[in-house]
Amino acid sequence: MGVRKGAPCALLLRRDAAPFAGHAALPGGFVGAQEALEDAARRVLCNKAGLLDVQCEQLYTFGEVARDPRRRIVTVAWLALLAPAALEAALEANPELLCATLAVPDGDGSDDIAVLDPTGARLLLAFDHEQILALALERLRGKLDYTAVGFDLLPSFFTLRQLQDVHEAIRGTTLNKPAFRRRMIDKGWIAPTGTRETGTSHRPAELYRFRGLS
Repeated sequence: MGVRKGAPCALLLRRDAAPFAGHAALPGGFVGAQEALEDAARRVLCNKAGLLDVQCEQLYTFGEVARDPRRRIVTVAWLALLAPAALEAALEANPELLCATLAVPDGDGSDDIAVLDPTGARLLLAFDHEQILALALERLRGKLDYTAVGFDLLPSFFTLRQLQDVHEAIRGTTLNKPAFRRRMIDKGWIAPTGTRETGTSHRPAELYRFRGLS
C-alpha cells in the first residue's frame, strides 16, 4: 500500500483463472512446505510486484470456512508500505499491476471503503480481499499517531505539506494545518534538513527528515 494523488492506494492484479476470473485481487501465493511465512511474503512481493527490501509486517489471519469456493484456504495477510518512488517503480516494472484507490466516504471508519480503478470505477475484488484492504487501512489509521508508518509512505526528505497529505489520506479527513504542523514538530519526530524542495512553481518549502520516535 501507498499514498498516491492524495489517497491511499494498493497494488492489485487481475485474475485470469476461476474462481473470480477478471476480478482484481491482492498479489498472493501458496506457502511452500519448507518455507517460513515471512519468506513466502517476500517471495510474492518480489515475483508479483518486483519489490525487494521492502519492510512488511503480518496483518491478520483470514480463515472463514467459505472464503474460497474451491476448498478450505487460510490466508495470512502481510502489509508492505511503499514510499512514492517504490510505488512508481513497481508499476513501471510490472504493467499488469493495477494501482487501486481506496476511497473512504466519510472518514469515520474503513468498513465502507470503495476500491476504485484509475478511472474512478468501482472494482470487483476476488474472495474477501476488500475486507483485507479495509482492515489494512484501519490498521494504518490506528498506528498513525504512535508509530513510524506515516513516514514509511514518504520519501526520505519531505515537506510538512507532504506529511500532512499522508495523514489526511489515511484518515480520510482534512486536518487543521497550523495545529498539525505544531503537533508534528512538538513530537520531536522530524528534523529540518536545511534544504528546500526544487522544481516547484511556488516558493520552495523546507524539507524535513524522520528523526525517530521519541
